Amino acid sequence: QVQLVESGGGLVQAGGSLRLSCQASGRSKYAMGWFRQSPGKEREFVAAIRWSDGSTNYADFVKGRFTISRDYAKNTLYLHVNSLKPDDTALYYCAAKKSYTGPYYYKDEYDYWGQGTQVTVSS
Repeated sequence: QVQLVESGGGLVQAGGSLRLSCQASGRSKYAMGWFRQSPGKEREFVAAIRWSDGSTNYADFVKGRFTISRDYAKNTLYLHVNSLKPDDTALYYCAAKKSYTGPYYYKDEYDYWGQGTQVTVSS
């Protein structure tokens, strides 16, 4: 069993930055990802990382603004979000899956989810 707790969200002006964190308990995870969901929209893939070797995968809209990383020793996942836009306003979720099999960008691939951390970007 894996439990996930996100933190680091907040209210920020357009162009600002945040660092989102996801503290994981348990070791039964092979890959982790970040997704986001805005009111009235589907939950969408943001980025994923393979826990063992740190290889990453990003959604096209990220365009170099976001960076996913993990601290293996601390069992913590991060998402650095830069050059934020009002369209980035959403509830950001971290997720974990129990296999290495990709492609990592479908939410149904993931076995465990956190409760989310809100990011609000003002114009």
